[in-house]
Amino acid sequence: MARVAARLSGSGEQSTHPVDEVLPLPQLALYGFQHVLAFYAGAVIVPIIVGGALGLSTEQLVYLINADLFTCGIASIIQAFGIGRIGARLPLIQGVTFTAVSPMIAIGLGAGGGTAALLVIYGAVITAGLATFAFAWLPARAFRAVMRLFPPVVTGTVITVLGIVLIPVGLNDAAGGLGSPDFGDPKHFAYAGGTMLFILVLMKLGRPFLSSIAILLGLVGGTAVAFLLGDAKFGDVGRADWVGVTTPFHFGAPKFEWFPILLMLIVMLITMVETTGDTYAVGDIVGKDVDSETVARALRADGAATALGGVLNSFPYVAFAENVGLVRMTKVKSRFVVVAAGVFMIVLGMLPKAAAIVASVPHGVLGGAATVMFAMVALAGIQTLAKVDLKEEKNALVIGVSLAFALLPATVPVLFKEHMDADLSSLLNSGVTLGATAAIVLNLIFNGLGKGDAHRAEEPPAVIPAQPAPAGPAEPAEDAAPAAPAAEGGTTAPAPTA
Repeated sequence: MARVAARLSGSGEQSTHPVDEVLPLPQLALYGFQHVLAFYAGAVIVPIIVGGALGLSTEQLVYLINADLFTCGIASIIQAFGIGRIGARLPLIQGVTFTAVSPMIAIGLGAGGGTAALLVIYGAVITAGLATFAFAWLPARAFRAVMRLFPPVVTGTVITVLGIVLIPVGLNDAAGGLGSPDFGDPKHFAYAGGTMLFILVLMKLGRPFLSSIAILLGLVGGTAVAFLLGDAKFGDVGRADWVGVTTPFHFGAPKFEWFPILLMLIVMLITMVETTGDTYAVGDIVGKDVDSETVARALRADGAATALGGVLNSFPYVAFAENVGLVRMTKVKSRFVVVAAGVFMIVLGMLPKAAAIVASVPHGVLGGAATVMFAMVALAGIQTLAKVDLKEEKNALVIGVSLAFALLPATVPVLFKEHMDADLSSLLNSGVTLGATAAIVLNLIFNGLGKGDAHRAEEPPAVIPAQPAPAGPAEPAEDAAPAAPAAEGGTTAPAPTA
Protein backbone atom coordinates (compact mmCIF):
# COMPACT_ATOMS: atom_id res chain seq x y z
CA MET A 1 0.00 0.00 0.00
CA ALA A 2 2.89 2.35 0.73
CA ARG A 3 4.17 1.89 -2.82
CA VAL A 4 0.71 2.76 -4.09
CA ALA A 5 0.78 5.93 -1.98
CA ALA A 6 4.18 6.81 -3.36
CA ARG A 7 3.00 6.38 -6.95
CA LEU A 8 -0.16 8.37 -6.28
CA SER A 9 1.78 11.21 -4.70
CA GLY A 10 4.19 11.25 -7.60
CA SER A 11 7.27 10.99 -5.38
CA GLY A 12 8.96 8.45 -7.64
CA GLU A 13 9.98 6.24 -4.73
CA GLN A 14 8.46 4.80 -1.61
CA SER A 15 7.15 7.54 0.67
CA THR A 16 7.82 7.30 4.38
CA HIS A 17 6.21 10.54 5.53
CA PRO A 18 3.02 10.00 7.59
CA VAL A 19 1.18 12.50 5.37
CA ASP A 20 1.57 10.16 2.38
CA GLU A 21 0.74 6.96 4.27
CA VAL A 22 -2.26 4.99 3.03
CA LEU A 23 -3.87 3.53 6.14
CA PRO A 24 -5.82 0.25 6.14
CA LEU A 25 -9.30 0.67 4.68
CA PRO A 26 -11.20 0.35 8.01
CA GLN A 27 -9.06 3.11 9.54
CA LEU A 28 -9.45 5.31 6.47
CA ALA A 29 -13.21 4.90 6.67
CA LEU A 30 -13.38 5.54 10.42
CA TYR A 31 -11.08 8.56 10.48
CA GLY A 32 -12.59 9.93 7.28
CA PHE A 33 -16.12 9.70 8.67
CA GLN A 34 -14.97 11.48 11.82
CA HIS A 35 -13.76 14.38 9.66
CA VAL A 36 -17.19 14.47 8.00
CA LEU A 37 -18.98 14.62 11.34
CA ALA A 38 -16.60 17.29 12.59
CA PHE A 39 -17.15 19.49 9.57
CA TYR A 40 -20.80 18.70 8.78
CA ALA A 41 -22.45 21.42 10.84
CA GLY A 42 -20.12 24.09 9.48
CA ALA A 43 -20.66 22.78 5.96
CA VAL A 44 -24.44 22.97 5.96
CA ILE A 45 -24.92 26.13 8.00
CA VAL A 46 -23.93 28.44 5.13
CA PRO A 47 -26.58 27.19 2.66
CA ILE A 48 -29.12 27.10 5.50
CA ILE A 49 -28.48 30.74 6.47
CA VAL A 50 -28.23 32.02 2.90
CA GLY A 51 -31.20 30.00 1.65
CA GLY A 52 -33.34 31.13 4.58
CA ALA A 53 -32.43 34.78 4.06
CA LEU A 54 -33.30 34.57 0.34
CA GLY A 55 -36.68 32.97 1.05
CA LEU A 56 -36.02 29.64 -0.66
CA SER A 57 -38.44 26.75 -0.26
CA THR A 58 -37.59 23.71 1.86
CA GLU A 59 -37.04 21.64 -1.28
CA GLN A 60 -34.65 24.25 -2.71
CA LEU A 61 -32.83 24.48 0.61
CA VAL A 62 -32.32 20.70 0.74
CA TYR A 63 -30.94 20.87 -2.80
CA LEU A 64 -28.46 23.57 -1.75
CA ILE A 65 -27.28 21.43 1.17
CA ASN A 66 -26.83 18.36 -1.05
CA ALA A 67 -24.98 20.44 -3.67
CA ASP A 68 -22.73 21.86 -0.96
CA LEU A 69 -21.80 18.42 0.43
CA PHE A 70 -21.26 16.98 -3.05
CA THR A 71 -18.94 19.83 -4.05
CA CYS A 72 -17.17 19.76 -0.67
CA GLY A 73 -16.26 16.14 -1.36
CA ILE A 74 -14.81 16.88 -4.79
CA ALA A 75 -12.95 19.96 -3.49
CA SER A 76 -11.45 18.07 -0.53
CA ILE A 77 -10.19 15.28 -2.78
CA ILE A 78 -8.59 17.83 -5.10
CA GLN A 79 -6.91 19.56 -2.14
CA ALA A 80 -5.66 16.43 -0.35
CA PHE A 81 -4.95 14.07 -3.26
CA GLY A 82 -3.78 16.70 -5.72
CA ILE A 83 -4.11 16.99 -9.47
CA GLY A 84 -0.83 18.03 -11.04
CA ARG A 85 0.11 21.35 -9.45
CA ILE A 86 -3.35 21.85 -7.92
CA GLY A 87 -3.91 20.86 -4.28
CA ALA A 88 -1.62 21.12 -1.25
CA ARG A 89 -1.45 17.32 -0.74
CA LEU A 90 -2.00 17.86 2.98
CA PRO A 91 -4.89 16.72 5.23
CA LEU A 92 -7.01 19.81 4.52
CA ILE A 93 -10.80 19.62 4.27
CA GLN A 94 -12.47 22.13 1.95
CA GLY A 95 -15.69 23.76 3.10
CA VAL A 96 -17.87 26.76 2.30
CA THR A 97 -16.38 29.87 3.90
CA PHE A 98 -18.33 31.75 6.58
CA THR A 99 -16.75 34.97 5.32
CA ALA A 100 -19.01 34.89 2.27
CA VAL A 101 -22.32 34.67 4.17
CA SER A 102 -23.03 38.38 4.69
CA PRO A 103 -21.87 39.47 1.21
CA MET A 104 -23.93 36.72 -0.46
CA ILE A 105 -27.04 37.66 1.49
CA ALA A 106 -26.53 41.31 0.53
CA ILE A 107 -26.04 40.36 -3.12
CA GLY A 108 -29.10 38.10 -3.05
CA LEU A 109 -31.41 40.61 -1.38
CA GLY A 110 -30.22 43.29 -3.79
CA ALA A 111 -31.23 40.97 -6.62
CA GLY A 112 -34.71 40.48 -5.17
CA GLY A 113 -34.24 37.16 -3.36
CA GLY A 114 -35.37 33.72 -4.48
CA THR A 115 -33.64 31.69 -7.17
CA ALA A 116 -33.05 34.82 -9.26
CA ALA A 117 -30.72 36.01 -6.51
CA LEU A 118 -28.81 32.72 -6.63
CA LEU A 119 -28.00 33.32 -10.30
CA VAL A 120 -26.31 36.65 -9.49
CA ILE A 121 -24.45 35.07 -6.58
CA TYR A 122 -23.21 32.19 -8.74
CA GLY A 123 -21.95 34.58 -11.40
CA ALA A 124 -19.87 36.36 -8.76
CA VAL A 125 -18.68 33.08 -7.23
CA ILE A 126 -17.50 31.67 -10.57
CA THR A 127 -15.65 34.88 -11.47
CA ALA A 128 -13.95 35.15 -8.07
CA GLY A 129 -12.97 31.48 -8.19
CA LEU A 130 -11.36 31.84 -11.60
CA ALA A 131 -9.53 35.00 -10.45
CA THR A 132 -8.15 33.18 -7.39
CA PHE A 133 -7.06 30.25 -9.53
CA ALA A 134 -5.27 32.60 -11.95
CA PHE A 135 -3.58 34.52 -9.13
CA ALA A 136 -2.04 31.33 -7.73
CA TRP A 137 -0.26 30.79 -11.09
CA LEU A 138 1.71 34.03 -10.86
CA PRO A 139 5.44 33.69 -11.60
CA ALA A 140 7.50 32.55 -8.63
CA ARG A 141 8.98 35.93 -7.71
CA ALA A 142 5.67 37.78 -8.06
CA PHE A 143 3.83 35.17 -5.99
CA ARG A 144 6.56 35.24 -3.34
CA ALA A 145 6.29 39.03 -3.15
CA VAL A 146 2.55 38.78 -2.54
CA MET A 147 3.03 36.04 0.03
CA ARG A 148 5.18 38.42 2.07
CA LEU A 149 1.85 39.96 3.04
CA PHE A 150 1.17 36.77 5.02
CA PRO A 151 4.05 36.23 7.49
CA PRO A 152 3.54 34.16 10.67
CA VAL A 153 2.32 37.20 12.60
CA VAL A 154 -0.53 37.55 10.08
CA THR A 155 -1.37 33.89 9.43
CA GLY A 156 -1.14 33.02 13.11
CA THR A 157 -3.44 35.92 13.99
CA VAL A 158 -5.98 34.90 11.36
CA ILE A 159 -6.09 31.28 12.56
CA THR A 160 -6.44 32.45 16.16
CA VAL A 161 -9.24 34.80 15.08
CA LEU A 162 -10.97 31.93 13.30
CA GLY A 163 -10.92 29.83 16.45
CA ILE A 164 -12.15 32.68 18.63
CA VAL A 165 -14.94 33.57 16.17
CA LEU A 166 -15.95 29.91 15.79
CA ILE A 167 -16.13 29.16 19.53
CA PRO A 168 -19.41 31.13 19.92
CA VAL A 169 -20.84 29.05 17.04
CA GLY A 170 -20.12 25.91 19.06
CA LEU A 171 -21.53 27.50 22.23
CA ASN A 172 -24.72 28.51 20.41
CA ASP A 173 -25.15 24.88 19.38
CA ALA A 174 -24.45 23.86 22.96
CA ALA A 175 -27.36 26.10 23.96
CA GLY A 176 -29.72 24.32 21.56
CA GLY A 177 -29.12 26.12 18.29
CA LEU A 178 -29.57 29.85 17.74
CA GLY A 179 -33.23 30.60 16.97
CA SER A 180 -34.63 27.36 18.39
CA PRO A 181 -37.69 27.79 20.67
CA ASP A 182 -35.89 26.22 23.65
CA PHE A 183 -32.60 28.02 23.12
CA GLY A 184 -30.71 28.17 26.41
CA ASP A 185 -32.54 25.23 28.00
CA PRO A 186 -30.17 23.68 30.57
CA LYS A 187 -30.71 20.21 29.07
CA HIS A 188 -28.80 21.27 25.94
CA PHE A 189 -25.87 22.39 28.08
CA ALA A 190 -26.09 19.06 29.91
CA TYR A 191 -25.71 17.17 26.62
CA ALA A 192 -22.91 19.52 25.54
CA GLY A 193 -21.08 19.19 28.87
CA GLY A 194 -21.49 15.42 28.93
CA THR A 195 -20.21 15.10 25.36
CA MET A 196 -17.27 17.40 26.06
CA LEU A 197 -16.41 15.53 29.28
CA PHE A 198 -16.55 12.19 27.46
CA ILE A 199 -14.20 13.48 24.75
CA LEU A 200 -11.77 14.89 27.31
CA VAL A 201 -11.76 11.61 29.26
CA LEU A 202 -10.94 9.70 26.09
CA MET A 203 -8.13 12.14 25.36
CA LYS A 204 -6.88 11.88 28.95
CA LEU A 205 -6.62 8.09 28.70
CA GLY A 206 -3.86 8.75 26.21
CA ARG A 207 -4.43 5.62 24.14
CA PRO A 208 -3.69 6.56 20.51
CA PHE A 209 -6.66 4.78 18.96
CA LEU A 210 -9.21 6.15 21.44
CA SER A 211 -7.77 9.64 21.18
CA SER A 212 -7.90 9.54 17.38
CA ILE A 213 -11.64 8.82 17.31
CA ALA A 214 -12.61 10.75 20.44
CA ILE A 215 -14.76 13.28 18.54
CA LEU A 216 -16.61 10.54 16.67
CA LEU A 217 -17.24 8.54 19.85
CA GLY A 218 -18.38 11.69 21.62
CA LEU A 219 -20.93 12.47 18.92
CA VAL A 220 -22.19 8.89 18.72
CA GLY A 221 -22.34 8.49 22.52
CA GLY A 222 -24.04 11.83 23.08
CA THR A 223 -26.62 11.14 20.36
CA ALA A 224 -27.33 7.69 21.82
CA VAL A 225 -27.97 9.15 25.26
CA ALA A 226 -30.18 11.87 23.78
CA PHE A 227 -32.14 9.25 21.83
CA LEU A 228 -32.71 7.13 24.95
CA LEU A 229 -33.98 10.23 26.76
CA GLY A 230 -36.26 11.19 23.86
CA ASP A 231 -34.30 14.24 22.70
CA ALA A 232 -32.87 12.89 19.43
CA LYS A 233 -35.46 12.74 16.65
CA PHE A 234 -35.04 10.84 13.40
CA GLY A 235 -38.40 11.70 11.80
CA ASP A 236 -36.79 13.73 9.02
CA VAL A 237 -34.97 10.63 7.80
CA GLY A 238 -38.23 8.98 6.75
CA ARG A 239 -39.40 12.08 4.91
CA ALA A 240 -36.13 12.60 3.01
CA ASP A 241 -35.63 11.30 -0.55
CA TRP A 242 -33.35 8.35 -1.13
CA VAL A 243 -31.35 9.91 -3.97
CA GLY A 244 -30.64 13.50 -4.96
CA VAL A 245 -28.30 14.25 -7.84
CA THR A 246 -26.60 17.62 -8.22
CA THR A 247 -26.60 18.97 -11.78
CA PRO A 248 -24.73 22.03 -13.15
CA PHE A 249 -26.70 25.31 -13.24
CA HIS A 250 -29.74 23.70 -11.65
CA PHE A 251 -31.37 27.08 -11.00
CA GLY A 252 -30.47 28.57 -14.39
CA ALA A 253 -27.60 30.34 -16.13
CA PRO A 254 -25.49 32.56 -13.85
CA LYS A 255 -25.62 36.35 -14.16
CA PHE A 256 -22.47 38.47 -14.00
CA GLU A 257 -22.81 41.90 -12.36
CA TRP A 258 -19.85 44.07 -11.38
CA PHE A 259 -20.68 44.97 -7.75
CA PRO A 260 -21.42 41.38 -6.67
CA ILE A 261 -18.22 40.30 -8.42
CA LEU A 262 -16.24 42.99 -6.55
CA LEU A 263 -17.67 41.87 -3.21
CA MET A 264 -16.83 38.24 -3.94
CA LEU A 265 -13.27 39.12 -5.00
CA ILE A 266 -12.77 40.77 -1.61
CA VAL A 267 -14.17 37.66 0.07
CA MET A 268 -11.66 35.52 -1.80
CA LEU A 269 -8.79 37.76 -0.70
CA ILE A 270 -9.78 37.01 2.89
CA THR A 271 -10.13 33.28 2.21
CA MET A 272 -6.63 33.32 0.71
CA VAL A 273 -5.32 34.50 4.08
CA GLU A 274 -7.35 31.76 5.83
CA THR A 275 -6.09 29.03 3.52
CA THR A 276 -2.51 30.28 3.78
CA GLY A 277 -2.71 30.18 7.57
CA ASP A 278 -4.40 26.77 7.58
CA THR A 279 -1.77 25.36 5.23
CA TYR A 280 1.10 26.52 7.42
CA ALA A 281 -0.75 25.38 10.56
CA VAL A 282 -1.45 21.88 9.30
CA GLY A 283 2.10 21.66 7.94
CA ASP A 284 3.39 22.34 11.46
CA ILE A 285 1.01 19.78 12.94
CA VAL A 286 1.95 16.95 10.58
CA GLY A 287 5.64 17.87 10.37
CA LYS A 288 5.64 18.65 6.64
CA ASP A 289 7.62 21.56 5.22
CA VAL A 290 5.33 24.17 3.63
CA ASP A 291 6.83 26.47 1.01
CA SER A 292 5.31 28.97 -1.40
CA GLU A 293 4.62 26.27 -4.00
CA THR A 294 2.60 24.31 -1.43
CA VAL A 295 0.60 27.44 -0.59
CA ALA A 296 0.13 28.18 -4.29
CA ARG A 297 -1.21 24.67 -4.90
CA ALA A 298 -3.59 25.10 -1.95
CA LEU A 299 -4.87 28.41 -3.35
CA ARG A 300 -5.29 26.91 -6.82
CA ALA A 301 -7.46 24.23 -5.23
CA ASP A 302 -9.47 26.97 -3.48
CA GLY A 303 -9.99 28.82 -6.76
CA ALA A 304 -10.89 25.69 -8.72
CA ALA A 305 -13.30 24.53 -5.99
CA THR A 306 -14.96 27.96 -5.79
CA ALA A 307 -15.48 28.14 -9.56
CA LEU A 308 -16.80 24.56 -9.49
CA GLY A 309 -19.08 25.55 -6.61
CA GLY A 310 -20.68 28.26 -8.73
CA VAL A 311 -21.31 25.72 -11.47
CA LEU A 312 -22.69 23.05 -9.10
CA ASN A 313 -25.01 25.42 -7.18
CA SER A 314 -22.74 25.94 -4.19
CA PHE A 315 -20.59 28.73 -2.76
CA PRO A 316 -16.94 29.86 -2.22
CA TYR A 317 -14.58 27.29 -0.68
CA VAL A 318 -11.72 27.53 1.78
CA ALA A 319 -9.51 25.14 3.73
CA PHE A 320 -11.59 24.44 6.85
CA ALA A 321 -9.90 25.48 10.10
CA GLU A 322 -12.21 23.23 12.13
CA ASN A 323 -10.60 20.14 10.67
CA VAL A 324 -7.11 21.51 11.23
CA GLY A 325 -8.03 21.38 14.92
CA LEU A 326 -9.21 17.79 14.47
CA VAL A 327 -5.90 16.77 12.86
CA ARG A 328 -4.10 18.24 15.85
CA MET A 329 -6.35 16.39 18.31
CA THR A 330 -6.28 12.99 16.62
CA LYS A 331 -2.65 13.11 15.41
CA VAL A 332 -3.78 11.21 12.30
CA LYS A 333 -1.61 12.83 9.62
CA SER A 334 -2.47 10.89 6.46
CA ARG A 335 -3.93 13.03 3.69
CA PHE A 336 -5.71 9.95 2.37
CA VAL A 337 -8.01 10.15 5.40
CA VAL A 338 -9.27 13.44 3.90
CA VAL A 339 -9.64 11.70 0.51
CA ALA A 340 -11.84 9.13 2.27
CA ALA A 341 -13.81 11.96 3.89
CA GLY A 342 -14.28 13.47 0.43
CA VAL A 343 -15.76 10.22 -0.83
CA PHE A 344 -18.15 10.15 2.14
CA MET A 345 -19.21 13.73 1.40
CA ILE A 346 -19.90 12.96 -2.25
CA VAL A 347 -22.06 10.02 -1.20
CA LEU A 348 -23.88 12.13 1.42
CA GLY A 349 -24.46 14.78 -1.23
CA MET A 350 -26.28 12.16 -3.32
CA LEU A 351 -28.22 10.54 -0.45
CA PRO A 352 -30.47 12.98 1.39
CA LYS A 353 -31.59 10.22 3.78
CA ALA A 354 -28.01 9.60 4.88
CA ALA A 355 -27.48 13.32 5.32
CA ALA A 356 -30.67 13.50 7.39
CA ILE A 357 -29.26 10.88 9.79
CA VAL A 358 -26.11 12.93 10.35
CA ALA A 359 -28.25 16.05 10.69
CA SER A 360 -30.19 14.38 13.52
CA VAL A 361 -27.31 14.80 15.98
CA PRO A 362 -28.81 17.03 18.70
CA HIS A 363 -27.53 20.59 18.85
CA GLY A 364 -26.25 20.21 22.38
CA VAL A 365 -24.18 17.14 21.52
CA LEU A 366 -22.80 18.79 18.40
CA GLY A 367 -22.03 21.97 20.33
CA GLY A 368 -20.02 20.14 22.98
CA ALA A 369 -17.80 18.47 20.39
CA ALA A 370 -17.55 21.58 18.22
CA THR A 371 -16.46 23.81 21.10
CA VAL A 372 -13.53 21.51 21.85
CA MET A 373 -12.47 21.51 18.18
CA PHE A 374 -12.83 25.26 17.73
CA ALA A 375 -10.69 25.81 20.82
CA MET A 376 -8.04 23.62 19.19
CA VAL A 377 -8.23 25.82 16.08
CA ALA A 378 -7.37 28.85 18.21
CA LEU A 379 -4.50 26.86 19.72
CA ALA A 380 -3.17 26.08 16.23
CA GLY A 381 -3.05 29.82 15.60
CA ILE A 382 -1.26 30.42 18.88
CA GLN A 383 1.27 27.77 17.85
CA THR A 384 1.98 29.73 14.69
CA LEU A 385 2.29 32.93 16.72
CA ALA A 386 4.89 31.17 18.86
CA LYS A 387 7.26 31.71 15.91
CA VAL A 388 6.84 35.47 16.26
CA ASP A 389 9.05 37.63 18.50
CA LEU A 390 6.38 38.96 20.86
CA LYS A 391 9.00 41.01 22.69
CA GLU A 392 8.77 43.32 19.69
CA GLU A 393 6.03 45.77 20.63
CA LYS A 394 4.95 46.26 17.02
CA ASN A 395 4.23 42.53 16.61
CA ALA A 396 2.25 42.50 19.85
CA LEU A 397 0.23 45.47 18.59
CA VAL A 398 -0.53 43.73 15.27
CA ILE A 399 -1.90 40.69 17.12
CA GLY A 400 -3.74 42.49 19.91
CA VAL A 401 -5.44 45.15 17.80
CA SER A 402 -6.42 42.60 15.14
CA LEU A 403 -8.09 40.44 17.79
CA ALA A 404 -9.96 43.52 19.03
CA PHE A 405 -11.21 44.29 15.52
CA ALA A 406 -12.32 40.66 15.10
CA LEU A 407 -14.57 40.95 18.14
CA LEU A 408 -16.25 44.16 16.96
CA PRO A 409 -19.15 42.68 14.88
CA ALA A 410 -20.21 40.32 17.67
CA THR A 411 -19.75 42.92 20.42
CA VAL A 412 -21.39 45.94 18.76
CA PRO A 413 -23.72 44.50 16.07
CA VAL A 414 -25.85 47.66 16.10
CA LEU A 415 -22.98 49.52 14.37
CA PHE A 416 -23.35 47.34 11.28
CA LYS A 417 -27.11 46.92 11.34
CA GLU A 418 -28.31 50.48 11.97
CA HIS A 419 -25.45 52.93 11.47
CA MET A 420 -23.73 51.72 8.33
CA ASP A 421 -24.55 51.60 4.65
CA ALA A 422 -25.97 48.19 3.72
CA ASP A 423 -23.34 47.46 1.08
CA LEU A 424 -20.49 48.41 3.40
CA SER A 425 -22.05 46.46 6.25
CA SER A 426 -22.28 43.32 4.12
CA LEU A 427 -18.54 43.57 3.58
CA LEU A 428 -17.40 44.46 7.10
CA ASN A 429 -19.88 42.59 9.32
CA SER A 430 -17.52 39.65 9.81
CA GLY A 431 -15.00 39.13 12.56
CA VAL A 432 -12.77 37.15 10.23
CA THR A 433 -12.83 39.89 7.59
CA LEU A 434 -12.03 42.68 10.05
CA GLY A 435 -9.43 40.67 11.96
CA ALA A 436 -7.62 39.46 8.83
CA THR A 437 -7.69 42.90 7.18
CA ALA A 438 -6.41 44.54 10.35
CA ALA A 439 -3.59 42.00 10.64
CA ILE A 440 -2.43 42.60 7.05
CA VAL A 441 -2.67 46.41 7.21
CA LEU A 442 -1.08 46.74 10.65
CA ASN A 443 1.75 44.39 9.73
CA LEU A 444 2.47 46.51 6.65
CA ILE A 445 2.39 49.70 8.75
CA PHE A 446 4.68 48.40 11.50
CA ASN A 447 6.84 45.85 9.67
CA GLY A 448 6.53 46.68 5.98
CA LEU A 449 7.39 43.69 3.83
CA GLY A 450 10.08 42.83 6.35
CA LYS A 451 12.97 42.43 3.96
CA GLY A 452 16.19 43.04 5.83
CA ASP A 453 14.63 44.02 9.15
CA ALA A 454 17.10 43.93 12.00
CA HIS A 455 14.90 41.86 14.27
CA ARG A 456 14.42 39.04 11.79
CA ALA A 457 15.88 35.67 12.68
CA GLU A 458 18.84 34.70 10.57
CA GLU A 459 17.73 32.47 7.72
CA PRO A 460 19.31 31.15 4.54
CA PRO A 461 18.24 32.71 1.26
CA ALA A 462 15.38 31.08 -0.55
CA VAL A 463 16.30 28.97 -3.55
CA ILE A 464 14.27 29.36 -6.70
CA PRO A 465 14.57 26.47 -9.15
CA ALA A 466 15.51 27.45 -12.67
CA GLN A 467 12.46 25.64 -14.03
CA PRO A 468 9.03 25.18 -12.46
CA ALA A 469 7.96 21.76 -11.36
CA PRO A 470 6.50 19.78 -14.25
CA ALA A 471 2.77 19.63 -14.70
CA GLY A 472 0.96 16.34 -14.41
CA PRO A 473 0.13 14.02 -11.58
CA ALA A 474 3.59 14.12 -10.04
CA GLU A 475 4.03 16.23 -6.93
CA PRO A 476 6.56 19.02 -7.47
CA ALA A 477 10.07 17.99 -6.60
CA GLU A 478 11.21 18.90 -3.13
CA ASP A 479 14.93 18.93 -3.78
CA ALA A 480 15.03 22.72 -3.53
CA ALA A 481 16.06 24.28 -0.27
CA PRO A 482 13.46 23.67 2.42
CA ALA A 483 11.47 26.48 3.93
CA ALA A 484 13.62 28.46 6.27
CA PRO A 485 12.60 28.92 9.89
CA ALA A 486 9.97 31.57 10.30
CA ALA A 487 11.24 34.96 11.22
CA GLU A 488 10.97 35.69 14.91
CA GLY A 489 9.94 39.19 14.13
CA GLY A 490 7.02 37.95 12.13
CA THR A 491 7.89 40.16 9.21
CA THR A 492 8.40 37.54 6.59
CA ALA A 493 6.85 34.21 5.74
CA PRO A 494 8.95 31.04 5.81
CA ALA A 495 11.43 31.37 2.98
CA PRO A 496 9.42 30.12 0.02
CA THR A 497 10.39 28.14 -3.02
CA ALA A 498 8.32 28.19 -6.13
